[in-house]
Amino acid sequence: MLLKIITLPGDGIGPEVTGEAIRVLEATAESFGHQLTLTEKPIGGAALQLHNHPLPDDTLESCRSAGAVLLGAVGGPAFNDVPTHLRPEAGLLRLRHELGVFANLRPAVCYSALEDVSPLRPEVVRGVDLLIVRELLGGLYFGQPRSTTGPPGDRTAIDTMRYSEAEIERIARVAFDLARLRRRHVTSVDKANVLDCSRLWREVVIRVSREYPDVQLAHLYVDSAAMALVSRPPSMDVLLTENMFGDILSDQAGSIVGSIGMLPSASVGGRVALYEPVHGSAPDIARQGIANPLGAILSAAMMLRHSFNLPAEAACIEASVASVLDAGYRTKDIAQPGRSTISTAQMGEKVLEAVQNRARIGDRMAV
Repeated sequence: MLLKIITLPGDGIGPEVTGEAIRVLEATAESFGHQLTLTEKPIGGAALQLHNHPLPDDTLESCRSAGAVLLGAVGGPAFNDVPTHLRPEAGLLRLRHELGVFANLRPAVCYSALEDVSPLRPEVVRGVDLLIVRELLGGLYFGQPRSTTGPPGDRTAIDTMRYSEAEIERIARVAFDLARLRRRHVTSVDKANVLDCSRLWREVVIRVSREYPDVQLAHLYVDSAAMALVSRPPSMDVLLTENMFGDILSDQAGSIVGSIGMLPSASVGGRVALYEPVHGSAPDIARQGIANPLGAILSAAMMLRHSFNLPAEAACIEASVASVLDAGYRTKDIAQPGRSTISTAQMGEKVLEAVQNRARIGDRMAV
């Protein structure tokens, strides 16, 4: 199979973690007999410095014609004074919009080897395996009008939360469909006691749920959902959220399972899907070789599963990550104080070797 992938390393630790994900992808493709075509393009601050724009036309057109897109991260304090429409984050938001990826899938799994790394007690996080389904193209991040007006010292800022019934319905269907493949439970997160958007959200989700009688539906206000995530996270299956709520809760989920560096994501629903680790660009640790590449590597696994329909290859990467953690290898963010750590490249190498070993074992079993 030909896997045509555009890579967007981006800023900060983006190039480091993306590089390790690419190495694992290459090893997986070779082990399973696939042809891999990789084309690197700039985005975010890196593109701004090269082309005076965070999403150059060539990058966008390349992404539109790809089989899938793998992103590192964008942004950093060096770009804080850039006009809003030229900030690295503006390039990412536009890419999501242009690709039409309205559903962001953010799994959070607590590996047994990392139970002692979570700030919560091991017995609280044991067995955590949840999926946040975040609406990605609506809400406060895209709503209009938005503005900052007035003289310094007397300014007023406006952001608009906006959702249509159609937008809510399509993301709800994604959540219910995925729940059918998991434990058949959806928790819809809103703030229906305060926000009109949330009241509409809840009404539409309830209506859609009637088409899925085999899936149980519950509702939580976002503040209650945040509390439930730290008090009883194993009880969560699929969390359905609007854009900003999902952004916040998924970062919280990263802490629960040990590190945000462990979290992958898939942005789907358009013609071409976008895959990226949940963590940001972390410029404070860039180029030090200490970033955790597992979120990026697991994002590559999600790419194989969702964009190329290669579940065995995806499972091989995921099992390899688990085996490396079981063997005791840790980057700095997932290591207990005083425990030895390995570098970004070393962690990528360990996963790569595990993929190759698992593929060889599979070949021998097939023979």
